[in-house]
Amino acid sequence: MNEDASKLLPVTSSTPPDFPDDQRELFREVLLVMNAGDTPYAVSGAFALQQHTGIWRFTKDLDLFLTAESVQAALRHLRQHGYECEVSDPVWLAKARRDDFFVDLITGMSNGAIAVDDSWIERSQPAEIIGVETRVLRAEELLASKLFVTRRERFDGADIAHIIHGTQGKMDWDRIQAIVGEHWEILLWALILFRYVYPAHTDYVPFALWSDLLTRYMQLVSKPDPDARFRGSLIDEKMFAIDVNEWGMDDVLSEHRERLLKTSRKNRPLQVFEEFEPPEV
Repeated sequence: MNEDASKLLPVTSSTPPDFPDDQRELFREVLLVMNAGDTPYAVSGAFALQQHTGIWRFTKDLDLFLTAESVQAALRHLRQHGYECEVSDPVWLAKARRDDFFVDLITGMSNGAIAVDDSWIERSQPAEIIGVETRVLRAEELLASKLFVTRRERFDGADIAHIIHGTQGKMDWDRIQAIVGEHWEILLWALILFRYVYPAHTDYVPFALWSDLLTRYMQLVSKPDPDARFRGSLIDEKMFAIDVNEWGMDDVLSEHRERLLKTSRKNRPLQVFEEFEPPEV
């Protein structure tokens, strides 16, 4: 990596970033618009990370988590207030923007493995962001939201380690396991990274959880399943593209995304958001 590229990467610090006035005002206005529209949501991203860990980093985006059922109303309300809106990916992401700054409306993970439901928003906790009373994801949902950010160009393992460290592990681990479900090996992977980084704080993760996950893992390792499906595309579809496209392995990513799309089509499909007319100026 050259020096110019490395300067673009976020650096962790407890020092608040110096957001430009226009960016700060946009974030503030969006939160006020969302509050006025009475659309259930919770702030995630850099602001939620700061709430749970004390870590600040500069961001050009304001990340809002909400259910797929709520996105339509949120986009309509934002357009009425002059924001340009688009659906970037019908599985998980819509955007509202003004000038060079974006607001991401997120309904789940890009691979379709985890989706936001009402409980994520109901469990969110009060917070003040840029002078606006709002809510942020709880630590459990924030951690879960980062488990599949495992791409070559972006990896949120350090964020997960910092969430566990920042909360001293005082989280509802049953809740995290319920969200993760069949993808518990990804949780174990993140926990092992945490243990490697913070070996003196292994006890931040309950011993019973270590025992359960490692026992399950050793059972899988001791009795390999020759019919177990390839899942690399859920980690990084580009890095594992050759496995699917040339070696004929399972495309689990497409299956997950299609399953989520079918669910969305039954319940206010995300595709219809693109049919909104632009706001009058």
